[in-house]
Amino acid sequence: MLDGKFSPARPLAASGNLFAFALDVVKALPKRPFQIREFIQQAWFIASVTIIPTALVAIPFGAVIALQLGSLTRQLGAQSFTGAASVLAVLREASPIVTALLIAGAGGSAICADLGARKIRDEIDAMEVLGISPIQRLVVPRVLAAMLVAVLLNGLVSVVGTAGGYFFNVILQGGTPGAYLASFSALAQIEDFWASETKALVFGLIAGIVASYKGLNAGGGPKGVGDAVNQSVVITFILLFAVNLVLTAIYFQLVPPKGQ
Repeated sequence: MLDGKFSPARPLAASGNLFAFALDVVKALPKRPFQIREFIQQAWFIASVTIIPTALVAIPFGAVIALQLGSLTRQLGAQSFTGAASVLAVLREASPIVTALLIAGAGGSAICADLGARKIRDEIDAMEVLGISPIQRLVVPRVLAAMLVAVLLNGLVSVVGTAGGYFFNVILQGGTPGAYLASFSALAQIEDFWASETKALVFGLIAGIVASYKGLNAGGGPKGVGDAVNQSVVITFILLFAVNLVLTAIYFQLVPPKGQ
């Protein structure tokens, strides 16, 4: 007989609880009073711990994409389209993915650790006894802050990644600066930018909800909080890649490639 701790139904129950928690968060978004001060503090904190690592990660991402595409386009005899292909790859995929990984890894882990520490100190239970909703008071500002910072960081990654790709393609591969810049609009379109921002918004929502859920359900002292932080990052990464696949498939069904 299987131990209840390792029951096959346990992952399904955990998934259902996470989904129910996400619905509670969405329902609490329009409720008043809105914790504007908490929102500003959390947005500033998440931005402060993610902006420099995100910019540093965006440079090698853009460089790798530019180097790979530069080599491929040279083999195909279409080197003039290197800039267009690089911008398209950075804008559509690399930018929201890098943003999501940093939001989940740096911002989400901090959110989970903060809420987990409050949980093991019984602050969450004390709030519920006083009739204060932890979701409305603590979770909603953090989720909205993660979404806002994700959207802003996505623009930063797009710019830094494109600049890094330009530098490595022109300097290391001997590309033509004018051709690289002139081909920007050959394949990319404004819908690609909005799709990228939408992805970042959804990824920030997922990262904030998962981190808050694991933090509010942490137990077992400091070790339990550490385990919750680790689990939140892993779960967020898995969900992000799955949701990215779905959003990309929907985008290609709704928006035809440029020139068609």
